[in-house]
Amino acid sequence: MYYIYENDKPNFLYQIFNIIKIDGNRIILPIKIATTDKQLIKLAKKTAKIMQTVNNKKIVLSKKIQNQKVFVNELQMYPLEIIDGKWLYFMLLPEILEYILEKQGEKKEESTVHILVNDINENIIEFIKILTNNYKTICVVTKHAEKLRKIETQILEDTGTILTVMNNKRKSLVKAKIIVNIDFPEEFVNQYSIYENAIIIDIQANITIKKKRFNGTVITDYDICINNKPEYIIEEKLFNSKDLYEAEFYKKQPYQFVRKKIQKDAVKITQLYTKNGKM
Repeated sequence: MYYIYENDKPNFLYQIFNIIKIDGNRIILPIKIATTDKQLIKLAKKTAKIMQTVNNKKIVLSKKIQNQKVFVNELQMYPLEIIDGKWLYFMLLPEILEYILEKQGEKKEESTVHILVNDINENIIEFIKILTNNYKTICVVTKHAEKLRKIETQILEDTGTILTVMNNKRKSLVKAKIIVNIDFPEEFVNQYSIYENAIIIDIQANITIKKKRFNGTVITDYDICINNKPEYIIEEKLFNSKDLYEAEFYKKQPYQFVRKKIQKDAVKITQLYTKNGKM
């Protein structure tokens, strides 16, 4: 794991010759306001070469580096795992839903959650099971209803909660107040009739609802705090907490393991973001 951030006051030689400083697992780039796009591309190439030399693909970018789009776009051309919080976004869905309901003054046991998903894998099933233990009704909108038929009866017997599976574009979301979009593309989402004040948690952070009457909210990002990790307080000046925390995991770790660690670490949602502001 390597952490990449900027020295915005590099000495003259470091800046002119694009010299990158390496300090343990820290890569420090000579980036300042006057750094040109050409220099940013060179720095990205050098950074990728360093990662190849140390045989490591996992990196965390500082808040400022993430805003250097030319650098980031160039770096994405290489086979690197750039931590961005999106994997953790899915893993934190139970906390995000609780945050929303708390803001609205509503209770889980009286609420319904709609989930849009086509790639129904083991993690999705585990997520659905968690929700059915806490919410009044869970509705799954998918093209692959057959993959959920086996767990419908089990969920009803274990929790008493009805798992509704559907895919009617006119009716499925017309009354849906809270929607979790796991993997539906924008074009597909907009084919559905959507409740005009719906709150949509968009895991891919790439959809825009084009319905004229839609006055709801599309959540694209989040912030967290971790009560059991005081060492993050110093790091948060340079990095996003969600990126630091996601970097602690391997993405192939079992869903239940990740969820237990999240609960043990007392992870809390502190803010949700839309494309144009905050919730």
